[in-house]
Amino acid sequence: MPLRHVSLKDRYTQASGVVFLNGTQALVRLLLTQRERDRKAGLNTAGFVSGYRGSPLGGLDMELWNSKEFLKQSEIVFQPGLNEDLAATSVWGTQQIDSLPGKTVDGVFGMWYGKGPGVDRSGDPFKHGNYAGTTRHGGVLVVYGDDHPGKSSTVAHQSEQALAANLIPSLYPADVQEIIEYGLHGWAMSRFTGLWVGLKTVNETVETTSTIAVADDEPVINLPESDPQDEPAIRPQPDYGPQRDETAVIRKRLPRIHEYARANRLDQRRLGKAGARLGIVTSGKAFADLVDALNLLGIDEACAQAWGLSVYKIGLIWPLEPTGLAAFAEGCEELLFVEEKRAFLEDQAAKILFNQRVRPRLIGKQDEHGRALLPSDIQLNPLVIAKALASRLTALGISNDAVLGMMQTEVPEKAAPPLEGQPTRVPYFCSGCPHNSSTKVPEGSIAMSGIGCHSMAMWMDRDTVKPVQMGAEGANWIGLSPFTRTRHVFQNLGDGTYSHSGLLAIRASVLAGINITYKILANDAVAMTGGQPVEGALTTRAIVRQVLAEDVARTVVVTDDLDRTAVDIPGVDVVARDQLHRIQTELRDTPGTTVIVYEQVCAAEKRRRRKRKLMPDPPRRIFINEDVCEGCGDCSVQSNCVSIVPVDTPLGRKRRIDQSSCNKDYSCIEGFCPSFVSVEGAKLRKGAGQIDRALFADLPEAPEVEFDQYSVLITGVGGSGVVTIGSVLAMAANVAGKAANAYNMTGLAQKGGAVFSHLRIASSPDRLSSAMVGPESADLLLGCDLVAAASPDGLKVCSTSRTRAVLSADPTPTAAFQADRDYRIDEAGLVGLIGEATDMNWLIDAGAIAEQMLGDRIGSNMFMVGYAYQRGLLPLPSAAIRKAIELNGAAVQFNLDAFDLGRLAVVDPAAVQARGRAAVVADTCDAIVAHRVGLLTQYQNARWAKRYAQWVARVRDAEGRVAPGSEELSRAVAVNLAKLMTYKDEYEVARLYAQSDWRARLSETFEGYEQLSVWLSPPLFAPIDKATGRPKKIKFGPWILTAFNVLARFKGLRGTPLDPFGWTAERRKERGLLADYETQLELICGNLNAANLPIAIEMASLPNLVRGFGFKKDAAMIEMSTKATALADQFKRSAGAS
Repeated sequence: MPLRHVSLKDRYTQASGVVFLNGTQALVRLLLTQRERDRKAGLNTAGFVSGYRGSPLGGLDMELWNSKEFLKQSEIVFQPGLNEDLAATSVWGTQQIDSLPGKTVDGVFGMWYGKGPGVDRSGDPFKHGNYAGTTRHGGVLVVYGDDHPGKSSTVAHQSEQALAANLIPSLYPADVQEIIEYGLHGWAMSRFTGLWVGLKTVNETVETTSTIAVADDEPVINLPESDPQDEPAIRPQPDYGPQRDETAVIRKRLPRIHEYARANRLDQRRLGKAGARLGIVTSGKAFADLVDALNLLGIDEACAQAWGLSVYKIGLIWPLEPTGLAAFAEGCEELLFVEEKRAFLEDQAAKILFNQRVRPRLIGKQDEHGRALLPSDIQLNPLVIAKALASRLTALGISNDAVLGMMQTEVPEKAAPPLEGQPTRVPYFCSGCPHNSSTKVPEGSIAMSGIGCHSMAMWMDRDTVKPVQMGAEGANWIGLSPFTRTRHVFQNLGDGTYSHSGLLAIRASVLAGINITYKILANDAVAMTGGQPVEGALTTRAIVRQVLAEDVARTVVVTDDLDRTAVDIPGVDVVARDQLHRIQTELRDTPGTTVIVYEQVCAAEKRRRRKRKLMPDPPRRIFINEDVCEGCGDCSVQSNCVSIVPVDTPLGRKRRIDQSSCNKDYSCIEGFCPSFVSVEGAKLRKGAGQIDRALFADLPEAPEVEFDQYSVLITGVGGSGVVTIGSVLAMAANVAGKAANAYNMTGLAQKGGAVFSHLRIASSPDRLSSAMVGPESADLLLGCDLVAAASPDGLKVCSTSRTRAVLSADPTPTAAFQADRDYRIDEAGLVGLIGEATDMNWLIDAGAIAEQMLGDRIGSNMFMVGYAYQRGLLPLPSAAIRKAIELNGAAVQFNLDAFDLGRLAVVDPAAVQARGRAAVVADTCDAIVAHRVGLLTQYQNARWAKRYAQWVARVRDAEGRVAPGSEELSRAVAVNLAKLMTYKDEYEVARLYAQSDWRARLSETFEGYEQLSVWLSPPLFAPIDKATGRPKKIKFGPWILTAFNVLARFKGLRGTPLDPFGWTAERRKERGLLADYETQLELICGNLNAANLPIAIEMASLPNLVRGFGFKKDAAMIEMSTKATALADQFKRSAGAS
């Protein structure tokens, strides 16, 4: 089949035919279409857009900026609002064009946009503007985004009631196509009635990408006849008349809404025929879910007519048009209202039908007996609706096998993870995020969170409480502070929120005289919604001047770059970020309202700018010498950085920096450990340039997939490109002449949480309904992240008779690893869960292959696409996928190589075999002993190794006597005794740096570098940080590596009177710990029995607690000694020894 010629500009330039766009882009096309229709009608109009970003409309401003040339050509002005209510007032101003002389256009059609909380705060301008009226050739469309499940909001939202309270009608599109159709009706209705008109959007519509049909004359607008004498009551009046305006709204304008709705058939029967026994009334997203529910029950048009079932789809959800509803209800025994969240249509219908002589029974949130039927709080899904519908059909004596089966199906409101202790992905700060450092507070202090990425601190161990509404941060402390013994709090405040409305809260705090420290997080971007610039482009200097003008008690600037920060204002200290703890401690004790302006560019935005050459990219990277690393986790504690990942070695789990995701924050070097190396002039080794693309020359086309509808669920980690994969595949379907819906469940998940991209492909648009893959209906589970794939949201779409899964092994660590240094993901368990839920699956180490052959793990996602394609699991030609990659425009050759590499992995697996994960010593006692004897000989000498081997042999003999065949105790001793006998003193650290192993790993990671430096904290002369009490680390240049070579040769002095380091307290404790352990081994060998063997194993394993260096190790040694004493006492009692 020839490919369709597609350009990304088609979404805005193609007048008729098929276009491919998402709901956000549909709103932009809506603006352009309205202007073009006005032009064809002989009107000289212009457009004006203002609002404030927020999920699900978080990307609208970016799409408007990206489309500025199209907007300019159509005379559409986009002016982002400082906040939602000021934006609403700006839009109101467009309808005052006739009140001033010199207008340049016939009218201005206005669009306001904002999420649910923005609707709440904009009630005042909404009511004023709506009551004031609209111009004949203008009109106002209120595009509101509701986050029904509260996935990326502080509260779940349903805003149509708020608009109705301000007498603003609402339209509710069910899909991307209807966003354009209803939007055009909205402006026409606004012009005809003089009212503002709402357009409700939800995640499932505005964040869905779809194939839609467009025509320059669709939809046809039918304007009802109207009385010219009503015109003054419809339009804005120049004089002041509040009662007159309200009367006009209620008596003249609102009745016109119903006239328009009837003339344009905004409410329609979509299934069945008149006189049905059961009528179903629904709208918006719930309509799409209902269609899928009907499919689950096997109900099509013929079945609906035979059973007496009919569906009425409402487009105008307020005020509900009564004539059409009454006609639909005529003859029905029952009306079932399927609507998400609180009842809205049902309540209106009850009022409309109450006085009917013969009226149907109304069922929705409850049945006729008052029992709960459809939830009023959580989201609906096809399975929940199908269950409710089956119960109503059964009550009416109507059923088939599917209905009876559904009645037996248990539909939990929220599925529980099927694996005990199953890992989950929660949103987390990005690698190098400023909030990793800025949201810390001194011990004993409390922080209050706010709106923004920094709110994720409340899920971490940071003594941070949940936020209030945007812009009121800290005002709750005004009411709370008089009634608590807590004397002070810190309040996190993002610079976006500060600009939006947060400055007023600071002013209120000053006036109230409360003790509070605002931490204004100046990150130079609104990262939560895509990295948009903060309105007003406030500089740190400007923020400081503003808060000083508010008369705060003290202001301090904390920055990650003293050279960049230019704040030379008297009385304002500017300090490096390592001074944050000291500054917070000082301000905590300062009476009144104080301010810290924490300046550090958002890590995600910094990464984007560096890629686009808009910001310097420091030629320095940090590398961890795994041989020196103890796996103590202090680097994670200090940096909170997700780029620090675990690596399994023969000596246990260590740490490694994921160079692909590292954003060069460098805070990890604060970890108290000598394993951190600065690599100056570092160039990451890129495998992509070394790929012989001739390997791809003869790749065969995959088997063609026969399908009518095909559903794919793609799972991944937020920020790793999974959303792009869904979009590319949907575009490929469009290029191939197919219809597609792609919906991305992201919200806050884009910050490292679980992301699900739903893709549905069909032969034509009419074969697609809901954008989401329904329960047990996935044909392919593309598990780019194993954790997300095995989650309840991933497993619920799987079917043992239908779903095949392609899974990426070795999942990225979850956020739990940052808090638990020993946390492990049970990969085998997750694969087993998916295997039980699917027909068949393939597991491949895509990340390792991508890193080794492409130079970046980010290529693993497109690798997975290629693998699935070549397995015959994607119903698309390779040429369409390749074209879609080119149209996407990002790293085109890299992604094409990744796609072809995935295909090659199927055709010739040997050609792309990933090197195995780090070799781990076999866990037999013999293997462990042989390995450790070699290490101990290198560490000290053969005599030292012999001492080790003799102890293990004694323990093996003792264990063999009481538990023949058991090795658990012997293995524990073999591992932990060697650990204590190879404590990392100055000689050993030097030896580990002097050997070549770590340099080989360095060369595997980097193509080249200019110089190496090591971060150390020598106990004899390292300075102490007065604020934290921790020894500071010092950067030692390349000469230290030469010094290490020399020092390593003096290891023979270790433990002798000539050892200058052996007299330090830390070295004496390490030798004492070994002596104590050997004493306990003597105890075990002489008193072991079957009853106390488990205690002995626990005793022998205690040295695993001792990790790290200096004060970190000292604390661990104390913990081990305490536990060892308690266990020894317990062991003795069990052995009967004294």
